[in-house]
Amino acid sequence: MVNVYDENGKVVGRVNYNSNLDHWDGHNHTCGSTGRHLGITKLKSGAYVLIHGTQWQGEQDTAEVVTAEEALQAILSSGNEELLEEAKFSELKKLNDEIMAEEA
Repeated sequence: MVNVYDENGKVVGRVNYNSNLDHWDGHNHTCGSTGRHLGITKLKSGAYVLIHGTQWQGEQDTAEVVTAEEALQAILSSGNEELLEEAKFSELKKLNDEIMAEEA
C-alpha cells in the first residue's frame, strides 16, 4: 500500500501500488527515468491519484492527488490510452473526447 498525499502534504488515503503508466523501452518497463515507475488509480471519492514508484534504496513509493486534466495528460503521455476504456477512467475518456472534438 502507498500513502496518498494532497497538495498540502496531508495523507488522504492509501492505494495499492501499480505501474500501469509504464511502457516497455526495449529493455525495461519504465516511465522514462531509470528505476522510476508511474501508475494511476482513482479513490472512492472520485479523486485521481498518480503513484510514483521507485527502485532506489532509501526511497519510498509515494502517491499524489491530481486533477482530471493532469490524470488525462499522464495517461496520454505514457502512450497507454487503453486505460481510458476502463470504467473507472470513463470521465477521463469523456474529457479526452471533448478535447479532441474541439480540435477537429
